[in-house]
Amino acid sequence: MKKIYFAILFLISFLTVQAQEDVQTEPQNETQSAVSTSVIDAAQVKVEADSAYYREDYASAIAGYEQILQTGKESAAVYYNLGNSYYKSKDIAKAILNYERALLLNPGDNDIRFNLKLANTKTVDKITPVSEIFFITWFRSLSNIMSEHGWSVLGILTFLLALCMLALYIFARKISLKKLGFIVAIVSVCVCLLANVFASMQKTELLERDHAIVMAASVTVKSTPNESGTELFILHEGTKVQIKDDTMREWKEIRLEDGNEGWVPASAIEVI
Repeated sequence: MKKIYFAILFLISFLTVQAQEDVQTEPQNETQSAVSTSVIDAAQVKVEADSAYYREDYASAIAGYEQILQTGKESAAVYYNLGNSYYKSKDIAKAILNYERALLLNPGDNDIRFNLKLANTKTVDKITPVSEIFFITWFRSLSNIMSEHGWSVLGILTFLLALCMLALYIFARKISLKKLGFIVAIVSVCVCLLANVFASMQKTELLERDHAIVMAASVTVKSTPNESGTELFILHEGTKVQIKDDTMREWKEIRLEDGNEGWVPASAIEVI
């Protein structure tokens, strides 16, 4: 039985190494060359945009960062720098929008959170969130320690560790080593499962994108999706909302953190 377990572990390791070698030795085709050139161009544009930011030429910095994003090179660093540039230009709504996008890609970055909090102090609307069970708040905060990629990597590493500890439990002759292998394997499996849950949560947030920022200077929230609807309340630029109903093209049903709901023109908000 031990020989069978050993053979399985050896086969898994061999296939993993072989797959990595196949990827590394695969010849670069024209598409890959084009991507490499695009990466170089994006890197050069970022250097120029960063330089413009330090010269306090925020308009040029914004143009550079926006150009990078238009090529599909989405990253937390670019969104963060773009948010800083808009903040310096006193465009608070766009600053908040880009800080929020940066936070989606890198939720564990304290600098992004600090600057987002600072920008939110400049908004007119002060929304008090509905209280929730402390466990849910704690669980969400824990999931935001790392990004989807970070949790995925942790999940893989702890899974591999669990396999190693399982092998130690099976093949070790000393009782103390068997106990160590068993305990560490159980802990690793638990961490692996939790990491996968958090990675799934982060991925869902990235894919759904059901939050938006009010971009209009002010917008009246209606009770129905038309101009004749009853006026409920007014929102100002920079306020974060959740999109409840995205089925209509011209109007979106939104919900605030305090529970208030209503309809706003789609042109008044921009999805994070």
